[in-house]
Amino acid sequence: MNLTRVRTRVAPSPTGDPHVGTAYVALVNYCFARQHGGEFVLRIEDTDAARSTAESERVILAALHWCGLTWDEGPDVGGPFGPYRQSERSSIYASYAAKLLASGDAFKCFCTPERLEEMRVAQRAAGKPPRYDGQCLTYSAQEIARREAAGEPYVVRLRVPDEGVCVVNDLRRGPIEFEYTSVDMQVLIKSDGMPTYHLANVVDDHLMEITHVFRGEEWVSSAPKHLLLYSYFGWQPPELLHLPLLRNPDKSKLSKRKNPTGILFFRAMGYLPEALVNFLALLADPARDGEDEMLDLPAIVRRFDPQHVPIGGPVFDLAKLDWLNGRYIRERLDPTSFVQRVQEWAVSPERLKRVAQLAAPRIERLSDLGPLLAFLFSGRLALTTQSFESTKLDALSIRQALSLSVAEFDKLAAWNAVEIERVIGRIAAALDKKARDVARPFYVAITGSPTSIPLYDSMQLLGRDLVRERLRNAIDLLGAPSKRELQEWEALLARHEVAV
Repeated sequence: MNLTRVRTRVAPSPTGDPHVGTAYVALVNYCFARQHGGEFVLRIEDTDAARSTAESERVILAALHWCGLTWDEGPDVGGPFGPYRQSERSSIYASYAAKLLASGDAFKCFCTPERLEEMRVAQRAAGKPPRYDGQCLTYSAQEIARREAAGEPYVVRLRVPDEGVCVVNDLRRGPIEFEYTSVDMQVLIKSDGMPTYHLANVVDDHLMEITHVFRGEEWVSSAPKHLLLYSYFGWQPPELLHLPLLRNPDKSKLSKRKNPTGILFFRAMGYLPEALVNFLALLADPARDGEDEMLDLPAIVRRFDPQHVPIGGPVFDLAKLDWLNGRYIRERLDPTSFVQRVQEWAVSPERLKRVAQLAAPRIERLSDLGPLLAFLFSGRLALTTQSFESTKLDALSIRQALSLSVAEFDKLAAWNAVEIERVIGRIAAALDKKARDVARPFYVAITGSPTSIPLYDSMQLLGRDLVRERLRNAIDLLGAPSKRELQEWEALLARHEVAV
């Protein structure tokens, strides 16, 4: 391993709330760069223009800063290799795509979505893995020119050898072999002219002089495509290490459908950032025999060793995180620090002012604030099925409303009271119920009571991650829908929206 100069990076997509997996990958790259006196770069991969938002980028950066991570270069701090948003680098990618087309290492593909779907169906029926069949590779220059002149949309695809083996050298796993016949001819430039992750990732890593790429193991199968691009451009690829995916206790991939995954959830629940980072560090590099598992960030940096990264997916054990967080509260916070942390978590001036605006019209004594606002300072609420009996909806309608809302809330680009109210209103209309009646079960699930301070403002205050967790707990209590039920309910909502 050449360690004369080390540059690592993390490249989140600003398409939603920040995931603990982003902090996990960022921490590993941060540790390796700091350990070797190198640079750690943050790059925003926002080529998905339809889903990327400036607000999501802002929240991701704030969440990583909350974790105590800093970067030497990025969209907020600048640097010599900018810009650090891929949306601002489109002309760069276009020029490299043109080079690949000129050398014959990429080609224009005019296949329609319908034709591609027919191809995939036929391949699956034949027991073959879905892979582009190369039809457009057979077109002559004249045919390509004719189609372009006719205005037919096209994508640019990577040319993949018909035979041979690609060897991916992983710093932890060793050599991994891929038959080129199993590697898809990846789209590099979409029909709208925007690059896909694969081209932008390789070009940016090269131009930003990234020496080591530590990323999730879901990218192992993409490594042959990336190495082909490095080869076609004549560039030296970076060292690769694919980190194991974080797992639920049942060994499934960590998912917000089963467990809390958002950094903002853990902040809202009152976890200390030091404890969360410590916990993530132990997942990436488990404690040695006899070692105290309570480690501050400098110690985490000093001890990190890529050869200690586990091959199997580490389990995201919330009980272990609770234990570690408890130790930090007891052992690292004196009374003054404890009060400061509580203020930062729950009663910052901005939050307290907003709470006062919502609560003041509903109380007669200041002592009324306790029961009225307890849900804002709680984690999991103590609900029973009887908690929902005071609402006007039948049990099925409650399950439908709560279950539909989870996916709809996840789709929201902006998390605010107006958008939340709009979602619940759409669900109420689809179920042919009054919006105020549909809102009552949400009051119970979110606040623990059928009445409280304004619901939608409360949900905005709590944050999307904590709202999702409370809804999920209420749904589990009332009976989670089967896959078929959920599909039927989603179809009902979709039909209503089409009719409207």
